[in-house]
Amino acid sequence: MTHGPHWGGTIRKLWASESDKLRDHLLRLDTTNRRMRFAHAVSDRFIIDYAERQPDMGSVMHAYIEGGQVRAVAELRRLGRDWGPEAEAAFSVEPEWQNRGIGNELMGRVVRSARNRGVRHLLMSCLAENRKIQAIARKHHAELTFEQGDVIGTIAPDQATYLSQLEESLGDEFDFMIAVLDISKAYSDVA
Repeated sequence: MTHGPHWGGTIRKLWASESDKLRDHLLRLDTTNRRMRFAHAVSDRFIIDYAERQPDMGSVMHAYIEGGQVRAVAELRRLGRDWGPEAEAAFSVEPEWQNRGIGNELMGRVVRSARNRGVRHLLMSCLAENRKIQAIARKHHAELTFEQGDVIGTIAPDQATYLSQLEESLGDEFDFMIAVLDISKAYSDVA
C-alpha cells in the first residue's frame, strides 16, 4: 500500500471480485479520457462488458482508491493464455486525480508485476497526443516509437529477484487485508 504526498487514498491491487469498482471507475471517465485509455471512443455498454470479462482475463490490476472508489487503474495483461515474454500495460486516471504522481506510482507497480512474471517486453500503446503517459513511460526507461499515429512504448523489466517477489507477495497480503477492511467499512456504512 502506498500513500503519496498529495493523496488522500491508497494504491493496492484490485482483486477479480472487485470488477464493479473497475467498471464504475471507467464509467466515470469523460469522453477524452476514455479515448486515451482505449485508443478509440467507447460506449458505456463496452465498458460494462469489459469490466465483466476482467476476472477471466488473468490481468493484474493496481488501483488508486480514495473514499472507497477507484480513481485510477493500471492493468498488466498477458498476451496469451499464460504469462510469457511479452505483456501489455494500460492506464486510466480520472481527470481530478491526474498530475499527482499516481500514474507514475502505478507504472512502477505494473513494471514490478511484469518483472515477477518473467515478462521481458512490457508493451504500451497510446495515442500520439497522450503526452502524460508517454512522460510516465520515459521515467521508467521506455523506448518510444511512433507507428501509424500511435506511440508504442517498450519497457524491458529487470529479471525477478527474491526481493522483488517477496515485496510483491507481502504487498499482496497487505493489499488483501486492506480490501477486506474496505468491504467491511462499506457494509457498516450501509447498516
